[in-house]
Amino acid sequence: MSVITIERKVLEKNDELARRNRELFAKQRTFVINLVSSPGSGKTSLLEKTLGYLKGKLKIAVIEGDVQTDLDAQRVARFDVPVAQIVTNGGCHLEAKLVADALDRLDLAGVELLVIENVGNLVCPSNYDLGEAMKVVVASTTEGDDKPLKYPAMFRNASVLIINKLDLLPYLDCDINALKRNALQINPSLTVFETSCRSGSGIPEWCAWLQQQVSKGYNVKPSTLT
Repeated sequence: MSVITIERKVLEKNDELARRNRELFAKQRTFVINLVSSPGSGKTSLLEKTLGYLKGKLKIAVIEGDVQTDLDAQRVARFDVPVAQIVTNGGCHLEAKLVADALDRLDLAGVELLVIENVGNLVCPSNYDLGEAMKVVVASTTEGDDKPLKYPAMFRNASVLIINKLDLLPYLDCDINALKRNALQINPSLTVFETSCRSGSGIPEWCAWLQQQVSKGYNVKPSTLT
């Protein structure tokens, strides 16, 4: 019982800080996505492809979360976008406070899209609101087709599923239709994209959809603006 109470208090505090982050994003008119997945799904490669495709079309900033090193931030910085690194030193997920601290190192003025790349983990990040407009979960074909059933909370709390590494399907025992079916069984509202960072397949469709969401101002709640 005491463990449950402590966890509830931690999440309540996180949700309050996430609300403050969301108010800041709304005020700055910045659309924010929380990119989540297990390790090795190709999150950073997908982010690189997205940054390359949207270069000159949207002003983008990135917050990189990792257990150790700033290697992913170095990869992202090559695209000449503002990037802030969060090293959790073993922590398995980002929290709203860590994002708030990273925002102190980013100038959001004019930034239309902020991508938060979370720590590779399909469990803990599902419970933590960072103030984002939506979670985007990346599942690679190399992980098999049962991940939505094994980690339902992540897929239930996401708005978008990106099935990555399509180019490897001929070499894998993965039924992509079963993967989609399992995910939609958990969350029928998921928007699904199929991508390959090697061939570029699906990247234009994903980026066009992302541009549409940014243009809608999904994060912006007029009643909170001053």
